[in-house]
Amino acid sequence: MTRTVTSVINGKAVTDAAGTLTLNNPADLSDHVADVSLASSRTFLDACRAAKEAQAEWAATPAPTRGRAIQQIGRLIEANKERLATLVTREIGKPYPEALGEVQEMVDTCDFFLGEGRRLYGQTVPSEMHDKQLFTFRRPVGSLAIITAGNFPVAVPSWYLVPALLCGNSVTWKPAEYAAASAQATAELFWHGGLPEGLLNLVVADGPTTFEGLELGMDAGVIDKVGFTGSVEVGRRIGELAGRNLQQATLELGGKNPLVVMPDADLDLAVEGALFSGFGTSGQRCTSLGTVFVHESIHDEFLRRFDEATRAAKVGDPMDPSVLYGPMISQKFCDNAERWLDAVEGHHTLHGSTGIGRITADNPREGFVGDPDAGIFMHPTIVDGITAKDELYRHETFGPIVGVGTFADFDEAIELANGHGYGLSSSIYTTDPKTAFRFAERISAGMTSINNSTSGAEAHLPFGGNGKSGNGSRQSGMWVIDQFTRWQSVNWDYAGKLQKAQMDVTDVSADLDFRLSD
Repeated sequence: MTRTVTSVINGKAVTDAAGTLTLNNPADLSDHVADVSLASSRTFLDACRAAKEAQAEWAATPAPTRGRAIQQIGRLIEANKERLATLVTREIGKPYPEALGEVQEMVDTCDFFLGEGRRLYGQTVPSEMHDKQLFTFRRPVGSLAIITAGNFPVAVPSWYLVPALLCGNSVTWKPAEYAAASAQATAELFWHGGLPEGLLNLVVADGPTTFEGLELGMDAGVIDKVGFTGSVEVGRRIGELAGRNLQQATLELGGKNPLVVMPDADLDLAVEGALFSGFGTSGQRCTSLGTVFVHESIHDEFLRRFDEATRAAKVGDPMDPSVLYGPMISQKFCDNAERWLDAVEGHHTLHGSTGIGRITADNPREGFVGDPDAGIFMHPTIVDGITAKDELYRHETFGPIVGVGTFADFDEAIELANGHGYGLSSSIYTTDPKTAFRFAERISAGMTSINNSTSGAEAHLPFGGNGKSGNGSRQSGMWVIDQFTRWQSVNWDYAGKLQKAQMDVTDVSADLDFRLSD
C-alpha cells in the first residue's frame, strides 16, 4: 500500500506543497511506500503558531489527566505494534525484530510516563524568616519544535513527544523526510489518543526549509525550545540558533562509540557484542560501535573470531528473522559509507568476507538472503590497524564498518576510547570488577556497558551524550523532565509586614563570645 504524506496543522492536512518526495523500500526499490508533500517554511511557522495557541489550555489540564492521555496513546501503539513495525521495516529497511523492539520502546515510554503524570513533584523549602513559606513548582517550557532523525523513526520521537506533552507543552514535530510514512502513522496514533487539535502538529520538510522555519518561529516568539536528534554538524547550527535566542536546545547527536576488550575478557561474548553493536541496523545507529580496542596480547585471536562471526552472519531481506541486518536506509547513506571505504589508508587491512562495498550480483555475499540487486545492501567490513591518527578513528561512518585497534595497557585504552571527542556510548569486556569500575569512572561517554553492546536503551534510564555527541541533555526516564519543564520558586509571606530576606534575619551568633581582631 502506498501512503500519501502531508503536513498536518490543527488536525487538517496542508495541501500546498513546496516540493515532493517519493519513498521506496530500500530492500526492494520496486515497492513504493509513500508519496510525500514537502512543506514550506511558512507552513512550519503556521504549525508553531498553532502549537503556541493550543499550549496554555493544555498546561492548565491537570498533569494526571495528561498522563491518562499518554496511557491511551500507549495502548493504541501496542494494539498497532505489528502494523507500525512492518511500516518501519518497509520504509527504512530495519530488520523486523528490531522494528518490533523499537515500537515496544514507545509502549514502554508511555507506560513509564503515565506514572510521571502523578510525580511532577516540587518541594517545600524552609524559610529563614518567620511566617513565611517557600515552594518550588515545575512549569512547562511552552511551545516546542522537535526535529528527529529517521534511523529510529518512531522510538526516538517518542522520547521527546511523550514527556513533552505530559509536562504540559505543545509540539511541532519535524521528522526526517525519508521516514515520513512512519512519522505520519505515529502522529495518527497520538492524535487518536485524544490530544486537542493544535497540540501536536506534523511538518514534513527538508533541512534548509526547517532552518528557515526555525528562524521565523523564533523571531515570532512562537518557539520556546528546540529538540534535535541527528548529526553533529546540524546540531551545532541548531545550538547556535538557539543560543542567539537565549534558549538551550536539547541535542542528541552522533557517536564514535568504543568497545574495549581486556585480556581477561570472554572473547566469544565480546565478539557477539561487537557483531551486534557494529553491524546491527547496518551500522546506522547513533550508538553503533565505531572502533574495537583490543589488548595487544589477544588482538590476533579476537580478530580471527570476529572475522569468522562476521562472515557467518546473514545479511539481506529485513523481514527474515535470521538476518543480522538489512539494507542501508537510502542511497545517500550507502554512498557516504562507500566514501569512507575508499578513504581507508594503506596501513589498514580490510576484512570483508567475499566483498567490500555494495552487495550486488557482481559483488556477491555468500549466504545473502533475497535479491541483492533489488535493494541497497552493503558488505560488513572490518578495518584493522586503526590508530588515533586516522580519520576513521575520529569520524562517525554511519554504515556497516567497524574499526579494530590495539592497546598495551589500561591507560592507553582509556586514551583511545576518549580521544576522538565523541561521548555517547561505550563498552568494556572484562571479568575484573575493579577494571569495570575504573572504566566507568574515566570514560567520557554518557552511557557505558560492561560485558554488553554499545547499543541498547531502556525507557527508565537516561540516554544522551557529551562532547560532540550532545550538550549534556538527557532523554528518557525522570531525567528528561528537566528538559521540558522550568523550575518556578514561590514565596508566601503571611507576617502582615514586609520582611526583607538576608536583612531581617535573626542573628543567632550575637551572643557568641568571639570577635575577629582588628
